Amino acid sequence: MIYRNRAEWLAASRKRVLLFGMSGLGKTYLASMLRGSASAWFHYSIDYRIGTRYMGEYIADNFKREAMKNPFLAELLLSDSVYITSNITFDNLAPLSTYLGKPGSPAKGGLPFEEYETRQNQHRQAEQAALLDTPHFIRRAEEIYRIPNFVCDSGGSICEVVDPADPADPILTALSKNLLMVWIEGSEAHTEELVRRFDRAPKPMYYSPDFLDRKWVQYRVERGLREEEVDPDDFVRWTYRQALDHRQPRYAAMAANWGVKVTAADVALVRDEKDFISLIAETLPA
Repeated sequence: MIYRNRAEWLAASRKRVLLFGMSGLGKTYLASMLRGSASAWFHYSIDYRIGTRYMGEYIADNFKREAMKNPFLAELLLSDSVYITSNITFDNLAPLSTYLGKPGSPAKGGLPFEEYETRQNQHRQAEQAALLDTPHFIRRAEEIYRIPNFVCDSGGSICEVVDPADPADPILTALSKNLLMVWIEGSEAHTEELVRRFDRAPKPMYYSPDFLDRKWVQYRVERGLREEEVDPDDFVRWTYRQALDHRQPRYAAMAANWGVKVTAADVALVRDEKDFISLIAETLPA
């Protein structure tokens, strides 16, 4: 770890952290709070980087395909009379999730599974590249903006695109050399609340290929459905809790082998930069 003990962390003039864990437990809250603090932190969002640098063209092309189905818009596009792009922001990542989509019946808004797998693979490659861009943005933050403190707001699927048990994992090696990796660990109550929230508004997400293939087959066998009969929302609802359970030990291994952990309950009590710095100090040896 780049901070060997509490004293080094507290004395450091350049504090650099990467936050990871399940979506909805406070990563973006903390990153946004630190970005707006008095000393200012550079906020690097992995999902934003994915949606702009690595998948922006895929997203825009998807919008254009839909527009070309409308003769009025098609004519304007072909004559370069309109310009279509996504307006992705730190707070609104809908263009990325919309492109990622859900597998199942096209009549219900789903994607054919082969196309869904293609987009999943695009996301995997994009997330890995965005994570490896982190050291570049650390340098950029200092050299261009003169901001020494840095917080990386990672996506919930970070644990799916690395191997936490491999001491030579290239992504985790690069990250741990440059930042303190901090797991925000949720309780069972947090998990249940995330499941309830997801059930109300199921959203696209990334799954590791082996997990996705296994669950896609299991779901259809249990329900006796062909691929084109699958309700996309029902599939992702059915999969969500299992995906969280699948990720939990991977997060734990990342914290044990590459960083530290804090609880979501403690994160909820953080109100400012001072609180955050103190919380992280408590995780480090004296």
